[in-house]
Amino acid sequence: MADGVVVRLIREQDLARAERASAKLFFEAEESGRELGEAEVTFRTPEAAQQWIDRMRFLVRTDPGGCWVAEDGAGIAGFAFSQNRGRFGYLASYGVRTGLQGNGIGKRLLDATLAHAGDRPGMFSSTVHPAATRRYRTAGFLLYPQMRMVGTVDRATLPAITGLREGRADDAEWMDQLDVRLRGAGHGPDHEYLRNTTRLVVTRDRQTPGYVYIDDQGRATLLAAADPRTAQTLLWEALASSRAATRVNCITTGNHWAIDVGLAARLDLAQLGYLAVRGMPEPAPYLASGHFL
Repeated sequence: MADGVVVRLIREQDLARAERASAKLFFEAEESGRELGEAEVTFRTPEAAQQWIDRMRFLVRTDPGGCWVAEDGAGIAGFAFSQNRGRFGYLASYGVRTGLQGNGIGKRLLDATLAHAGDRPGMFSSTVHPAATRRYRTAGFLLYPQMRMVGTVDRATLPAITGLREGRADDAEWMDQLDVRLRGAGHGPDHEYLRNTTRLVVTRDRQTPGYVYIDDQGRATLLAAADPRTAQTLLWEALASSRAATRVNCITTGNHWAIDVGLAARLDLAQLGYLAVRGMPEPAPYLASGHFL
């Protein structure tokens, strides 16, 4: 290309370099957006770096046509990992190297993922970067402000939790049906990946279905439920599993049930970017996953 930047489909052998670029980019973004009183931002650990590589390798193998990289003489200039799941498309991770933002690289990457998605509805979690949000809105996305709850759970506030059980592989069918109700399509193979890497908790009663994936720090990484009361029970289970400082991400204005739980647990409320949604309503009761939406 004339600007020295080539945009192409990513290969598995690119993932280690893409991870380093991602770690640096998101460290800088989190550090600049850190709220007063929030914990100091730390660079991605080797274990977390390997988790990122494994997660992106899963995406490359599942839907390779949605995974792109921009490259220049200095290395990885940007990346965009997107996936199609039936009639739904999502952007799992996206970024452009600091110093190159605003030069059209991000638009080229985003255009590649949008072409792959076609006319599918979809969504992704967005930063507040002005150039990026302008690009998303002009591409037809509605931007729903996101909030997050951060802090250490006051254990004295935890209620007695009933009606839940550990999830199993045979729960995937009804979970996908719930996903269709909330976001228009199931998570499909993402459920298997998440079940193998996080703890899955589901409701016992199929009349009020819901599920939550909880990571090794006791944080809810994806939550879906048929009604707000069920969603709150699932979130309380995640908070009960938390260790030391925790957070609840991707809370949109349609999901104030999560804010009520967080405030009751003595967590603090802060703002965190946008949920960008196109061709579908804001999902609720639902807490999106940053990488699997």
